[in-house]
Amino acid sequence: MTAQTQSGQAPDLLYSEAEEDLRAAVRSLLADRADAPTVIARTESDTPYDPELWKALATGIGAAGLLVPEELGGQGATHREAAVVLEELGRSVAPAPYLTSSVVATEILLALGAQDGPASALLTELAEGRRVAVPAVPFAAASAANARLDSLDGVVGPVADAAAADVLLVPTADGLYAVETDAPGVRVEPLVALDLTRPLATVTLDGASGTRLADADAGRRAVDRGLLAGAGLLASEQLGLAEWCLTETVRHTRERHQFNRPVGSFQALKHRMAQLWLEVVSARAAARNAADALATGSPDTPLAVAVAQAYCSKVAVHAAEECVQLHGGIGMTWEHPAHLYLKRAKADATAYGTAGRHRETVAALMELPAP
Repeated sequence: MTAQTQSGQAPDLLYSEAEEDLRAAVRSLLADRADAPTVIARTESDTPYDPELWKALATGIGAAGLLVPEELGGQGATHREAAVVLEELGRSVAPAPYLTSSVVATEILLALGAQDGPASALLTELAEGRRVAVPAVPFAAASAANARLDSLDGVVGPVADAAAADVLLVPTADGLYAVETDAPGVRVEPLVALDLTRPLATVTLDGASGTRLADADAGRRAVDRGLLAGAGLLASEQLGLAEWCLTETVRHTRERHQFNRPVGSFQALKHRMAQLWLEVVSARAAARNAADALATGSPDTPLAVAVAQAYCSKVAVHAAEECVQLHGGIGMTWEHPAHLYLKRAKADATAYGTAGRHRETVAALMELPAP
C-alpha cells in the first residue's frame, strides 16, 4: 500500500515488508558492532566513529544511498526506508554520520537537480559510501537564513559530524560550495559536546577554496530542503531512542524485585510506563507521517515535519528521563547506557530547530495564534 497524500488519501503509517527486512539487517549489524559496551568505550576514546561500522552500514547494507536514484549509484528508495535506518540508529545511539551525510547533505545535493557535474559526482560518492559530506551549518539551524557565511572565510559551529566528514557543504552569500576538509585554510576543531555519540566541531575557513555547486538562491533553497528532511527524519531517530528507553525500562522493572515483588508491578510505576507507552505510540504516528510526507512530496510536508519535531523531541527526552530514574541507582552510572540516551535526546531537542520553533511553524501554517 502506497500513500498518495498529494491526491488526498491518508498517509500510510505502516511498515512494508521491505522496510521490516531493512530494519532486521540494520538491527543485526548494530547489535554486532554497536552494542552498549562498545558505544560507551568509543565515547571514552578519541575516535568515537567506527570506520568498519560505517563501511558495513553504508556499503554493505547500502543505507548511504537510499535517497539517491539508481542512475547515480544509489538504491532509489525513499525517506520511509531512511527513517527505518534512523530508528535503529536511535535505538543504539551509534556514532555514525548517517543523518548529516546520508540525509541532509544528500538532500541538499539532490535539490540542485544536476544530472552531471561536481554535485552529481559527489552524490554518487556519498551513495557508494566512499565519502562523507556534512553541511557546514550550526546543528541547531532550522533554515539557510541562520547558516550563511559572506564568503569562504569565517567560523561556523557547532557543526555535527564535521570530524567524520571528507567534504563540507558551505552556503555563502556567493553560492553553495563543496570544500574538502583537508584543504588549505580549513580547520576542524572538536568541541566538548553534551552528546558524545554525535561529536560537534567548530569549522574555521581562512581563505579556503572550494567547488561552487550553485548560486546563492539555488544554494539557499537546497539547504532549506536538506534541513527540512533532516528535521523530519530526526523524528524517527527520536522515536527509536524513545522505544529503546521504554523497552529497557519495562524489562528492568520486571526483573528488579523489592518486597519480594517486581517493582514494575507497583501501580505508580505501571501508570508512568503506560503513559510513556501512549506517548511513544503517538510519536511513531507523527514520525511516520513526516517520513511518508517527505517520501511522497506532499504539499503538507512542512506541517508534518513541524508537528513531528514539536512532539517527538518532548517524547524522547521524557522517555530518557524515565529510563534513568526508573533504573534507580544503576541508571546513574557511567557503565549503564541510559545516560547516552538522555544526552542524545537532549541534544536532538535543539537540532534543526527547537520544539518551540516548530510549534511556531505549525501556528503560522495553520493560521493560529503563536504559542
